[in-house]
Amino acid sequence: MNVITNLKERQREKQIKYERTVLREMSPKLLKERVQTYLFSNHRLGVTYSEIVEEGCFDVAIEAFLLGANFSKFGYYGETAEEAKKRCEKEEKHLIDTLFNFILYWGKVGDYDLFNESLYYQCEQYVNSWWIDGFEKGKRRYKLRLH
Repeated sequence: MNVITNLKERQREKQIKYERTVLREMSPKLLKERVQTYLFSNHRLGVTYSEIVEEGCFDVAIEAFLLGANFSKFGYYGETAEEAKKRCEKEEKHLIDTLFNFILYWGKVGDYDLFNESLYYQCEQYVNSWWIDGFEKGKRRYKLRLH
């Protein structure tokens, strides 16, 4: 006897399977290195807060990586990374804002506007680097027909 499933369930199962396989290409070592490079290099957060902030950064990195990987199919079909990035502008902006507000809330950050602006740009670069990484690895998976 066959089990009847609807299209949405099937699409969701396929998306979860794809995300699991793509996430195997992320290493925890690279996650830690990028957090230190992009976010903690210019300012110091408290020791107790850095672990909490670091975990939040990991979550945003994973989401940005998956977002880039999901939009890599457009790169496979000939679009550049910039063109594909325009398609997910809202989602990327949401990730940047989420990370920025998370760091402002949990981190020990002063009330200086200039510092907050530089922190926002650091968050933007961090999310962008993970998006590009996911885009390139996803595009490679499409070329190898591993999707």
